[in-house]
Amino acid sequence: MFDFMDMGYDESSAPIASGPYIPDAGECMRCGLCVSSCPTFRLFQVDEETPRRRLRTLSKILVENQPVSSEEQSHLDNCLQCRACETVCPSRVNYGELFDQARMQLQVKPGWLGKLAFSLIERKRLRSLLIPLFAVYLKSGLQKPLRKTGLLTKLHLAEAEGLMGKPAVEALAERYPTSATKRGQVALFTGCIAEHFDRETLLAAIRLLNEIGYEVLVPSQQGCCGAIHQHNGQAASVLIDNNIKVFNALNVEAVLHTSTACGAMLSEYKNVDDGAVQLFQQRLCDINDFLLQHWPDDLQLKSDQVNIAVHEPCSQRNILKNSAAVYGLLQKVQGLNVVTLADNSICCGAGGSYMLSHSQNAGQLRALKQQIITESSADVVVSSNFGCAMFLTNDEGKVVHPLVLIAGHLDM
Repeated sequence: MFDFMDMGYDESSAPIASGPYIPDAGECMRCGLCVSSCPTFRLFQVDEETPRRRLRTLSKILVENQPVSSEEQSHLDNCLQCRACETVCPSRVNYGELFDQARMQLQVKPGWLGKLAFSLIERKRLRSLLIPLFAVYLKSGLQKPLRKTGLLTKLHLAEAEGLMGKPAVEALAERYPTSATKRGQVALFTGCIAEHFDRETLLAAIRLLNEIGYEVLVPSQQGCCGAIHQHNGQAASVLIDNNIKVFNALNVEAVLHTSTACGAMLSEYKNVDDGAVQLFQQRLCDINDFLLQHWPDDLQLKSDQVNIAVHEPCSQRNILKNSAAVYGLLQKVQGLNVVTLADNSICCGAGGSYMLSHSQNAGQLRALKQQIITESSADVVVSSNFGCAMFLTNDEGKVVHPLVLIAGHLDM
């Protein structure tokens, strides 16, 4: 039963390093507690699609330095990296970090489409050139005829094209002063894709921060958090170092993020012994937490009587672990009937780039989640992760960030 565990007790081993203890893949107990929380097991109902079996593959890569079969690779790639398994693991196996290490060691080379995507994520100037062209394409009316040709499907662009809404073309200002009594100054992390396609949330964040007395800085030199690169076996160090340098240079009380997926990556920047990283981590804060902690007693919001269902993203539930802040903020609007969306522990299927790389699996998980949304009879569904909100939005309703809902209840 415990053949996978390293049971050696060599007293002459090297001294224990300082820093947080991260169990390796060999410490899986095969208890099976992770199985019911795994979204791919929900889909396939086979043991190969569980964290405990994937840990065997990770051990072959990281510990035994053995090649893995194409079947093992396929089951590993099916993982959404939702990290729900970490929250129930009695051995506290850091599955996410082991997964990233294995992906890096495999040195997976992306195809032409992957290379293009990584380039767009890395290069802000390139995005600024292409985004206006995409906006023109949306206005031109070419969407329907182009989709009918099947060209987008052949180029593997159909999923991405279908998900993207109207982008914001103009750049955000670098400073948003408050007209209220100034209480301090904060910086806003905008992300890469969200900077253009989730502008509504970013503007709502700025408006709320200004309303409670905070000036907001939006440094233009910031870039992608690095999550897409790191989770797909690509080097993210340049992106990480850039963000640390840019935000550490600012005289601010906090560095705030609006998307929990970005926040999860930012919160796990390494190295713990690096003073620059420590400064960055000390000031990093989820905006839901920050607003709730600094909400003025005299700031009243317009009441409303609607049914709100809260979708809790995996990055928020399993890594940041601050879902309670969303419910606390929503309580600021009197009259709201706020409920937790059922089955929140199971991933919606978005999974960063997973919605594009494994569109069939992702689509099945999305269908399950959208059925739950329908059954909730909610007037509005809120989610603190841009990727989840974008993926779950359909013709029947838009999933919005809680900040958008809160900002909409400010007295004009």
